[in-house]
Amino acid sequence: MLRKAVRVGLPTGRVLRKTPNGALRTLIVPSAASKPSGLVPARLSRSSTAPTFTPLHRAMSAHAGESTLRPEPDKVLQDIADYVHNYTIDSELAFETARLCLIDTIGCGLEALRFPDCTKLLGPVVEGTIVPNGTRVPGTNYQLDPIRGAFNIGAAIRWLDFNDCFLAAEWGHPSDNLGAILAVADHLSRQGQPLAVRDILEAMIKAHEIQGSLALLNSFNKVGLDHVVLVKVASTAVVSKLLGLSRDQTVDAVSQAWVDGQSLRTYRHAPNTGPRKSWAAGDACSRAVNLALLVKKGEKGLPSVLSAKTWGFYDVLFKGKPFEFQIPYGSYIMENVLFKISYPAEFHAQTAVEAAHIIHAKLKELGKTSDDIKSVRIRTQEAAKRIIDKQGPLDNFADRDHAINYMVAYPLIFGELTSESYTDVAAADPRIDALRAKIYCVEDQRFSVEYHDPAKRSIGNALLVELNDGTVLDEVEVEYPVGHKRRRAEGTPLLINKFKRHIAHHFDEAHQQKILDTVSDAASLSKLPVHEFTDLFVKA
Repeated sequence: MLRKAVRVGLPTGRVLRKTPNGALRTLIVPSAASKPSGLVPARLSRSSTAPTFTPLHRAMSAHAGESTLRPEPDKVLQDIADYVHNYTIDSELAFETARLCLIDTIGCGLEALRFPDCTKLLGPVVEGTIVPNGTRVPGTNYQLDPIRGAFNIGAAIRWLDFNDCFLAAEWGHPSDNLGAILAVADHLSRQGQPLAVRDILEAMIKAHEIQGSLALLNSFNKVGLDHVVLVKVASTAVVSKLLGLSRDQTVDAVSQAWVDGQSLRTYRHAPNTGPRKSWAAGDACSRAVNLALLVKKGEKGLPSVLSAKTWGFYDVLFKGKPFEFQIPYGSYIMENVLFKISYPAEFHAQTAVEAAHIIHAKLKELGKTSDDIKSVRIRTQEAAKRIIDKQGPLDNFADRDHAINYMVAYPLIFGELTSESYTDVAAADPRIDALRAKIYCVEDQRFSVEYHDPAKRSIGNALLVELNDGTVLDEVEVEYPVGHKRRRAEGTPLLINKFKRHIAHHFDEAHQQKILDTVSDAASLSKLPVHEFTDLFVKA
């Protein structure tokens, strides 16, 4: 009679068993490699070491594993690659808007360099490193590899939340992609490739379109993902073409962007709001460049990265829902992009800040101040309620420029809102938190609907102020910010003035004029080699 087996380290498939008299007996048990697939021994007979199998085990052997056949790439990947490689941009409005966007975005990056919290993150990984033919970072003397250059440029652009915006089911800042585009184009231009500013503008239009089109109907924030995933995808696509990748390689590169680890929105929301939201887009830009370069060296793609059951993006991160699209790729997003012109404030609050300035002037006219305010009601859109309606202490710069009650309180008190308004020094004034406590938000359904209407894309806010003496001021409603397409004629001169302010901190008057003359001549600018354009902004 056989009793318990004792393993003593013999080769695979051999088991020693003790017999009743204490003698050892060797049994041969087939290994997995020697048995039919899926068959498991049911028992060992007393008279033989050969296994027997039950009908259940035979039925199990018919089960199939995962198919190893690689499918055709997801249509979303192919559509992006086809657009990047084959679509011709023929909209002069798009190119002119892109020129304004390029000017504004460079200026926003320069303005950020006045803030040490930004500059401490910039430069090479190893101090003093200079890369031959490397990317130049505007406003500095850094000369970096394009991956690190993309982080530097992208972080500076985004730091102050003052660059352009597009709002839909998902929101974001399409000019964030310039971090990757400019870094790669400048590096290639310095190597002798014939790239001009026109190529940058075309890449910007296409990156805007990819990011914005994905944002129109697909809410990444509602599943907890940050919108910089779209920066990474759009940047990967357009820099792939700049780097000379084929259409199929661009498909592979974009698939790598989707499978890459995606950022959570945690750093944009209380109680975890912090500076990472200011460099997250720079990180996305650098990852995009790195992924495109890896594919250029032969890295394979993942054809069903979005649609694969269980393991794909849709099932893992998007609650099983495939992406929806409202319009085909063209130039709609660039033509309808929103410029932040007047205030460095999260865009859902731009019209609220404008209304607050109007009310500040009205209080002054009445001989009143913010101390006379009893309450402030903000009628706003659902998106603003969800992401920037905050109560309680605000811990840092990043917290304050994403809190609508702070962004309204400050101009009601001081009649201005600038980048300095969010610093710890500015926020220390006790009147700010005292007034914040009197401000509350309510959703206006009409604002929410027209926010998503492709014919309007409004970002409405309305302020109703009641004073301590019972007086209720006329409500001030602003539906479209000055940076909206509907106010483009009004906004363009103000945008140029914003750029002038931003370059004034870095260059003498003669060089400022050289920059202004260059960027104002659209025809000449479009033909200017990329490295000559970036050299305009280099600091000695």
